[in-house]
Amino acid sequence: MKGIVLAGGTGSRLFPLTKITNKHLLPIYDKPMIYYPIKTLVDAGIKDIMVVTGGKNSGDFLRLLANGKQFGLKHINYTYQEGEGGIADALALAEHFADGHKICVVLGDNIIEGDVRKAADDFRHQSRGAKILLKEVDDAERFGVAEIVGNKVTGIEEKPAHPKSNYAVTGTVFDKIRTLLPSKRGEFEITDVNNAYIREGTMSHSFLSGWWTDAGTFDSLLRAASLVYGSRAEQSTLLEEAV
Repeated sequence: MKGIVLAGGTGSRLFPLTKITNKHLLPIYDKPMIYYPIKTLVDAGIKDIMVVTGGKNSGDFLRLLANGKQFGLKHINYTYQEGEGGIADALALAEHFADGHKICVVLGDNIIEGDVRKAADDFRHQSRGAKILLKEVDDAERFGVAEIVGNKVTGIEEKPAHPKSNYAVTGTVFDKIRTLLPSKRGEFEITDVNNAYIREGTMSHSFLSGWWTDAGTFDSLLRAASLVYGSRAEQSTLLEEAV
C-alpha cells in the first residue's frame, strides 16, 4: 500500500499566518504540521509516500522533509497542484504514483492521537472498494458527515447545515483513484468519490480511536497544539512513574 499526504491549498482561513508560508508548515506544538500525517502513514507500515503540495512555498517542503530520513524513509515523492481544484483533483495528480496500488490518503492538516495500522491492515485484505475512518465530533457541520443505518454508511454529505449524524469522515481515507466531473463549486469533491463507492456497495468503515482534529482554522490549530501537548505531558508522566 502507498500513502498520499494532501498538503496543497492556500490556507486562507489561517491568513495572515499563511501569507508567507504554506499552512502545513505551521507548527503544531513542537513539530511542523506536515510531520504528523507522515508519521501516521509510517506508523501504519506505509513507507512509499507522496506529498501533494502547491502555492508559492512548495519548495520549502523539500527543504524541510528532504527524503524523509527523520521518519525512517529512504525517499519521499512530491507533486504540485495548481490552484484549488479540491481533494479529488489533488488525488488525480497522484494517479501515476498509485499505479494501480491501494492507497491511504491523509489530509495534511489532520492530527491523530492513535494509529490507523489495523484499518490499513483490514483494507489490505479488502478485495475492492474503499474504506473511511469516522470520528464522533461536536461540530459535524464543518466536515463531511456519514449517514449510518445499522452498521452501514449509506451516504456522506459535505458540510451539512443539519447533519444526519455526529460522525465526521476524517481526513484519513483508504481509496482507489477514479475520475470525476467538477461539482457545482467547481471542485472535484472527495465526498463524490466516497459516495460512488457507497452506491456500489464497496465502502467499508472503521471508527477512529483516540482524539482527532483538523488544524485548518485558528481554533482548531490551537486545539491541535493543546491536544499534542497534553498527550506528550501524559506520556512523560507515565514514563516518570515507570522509572
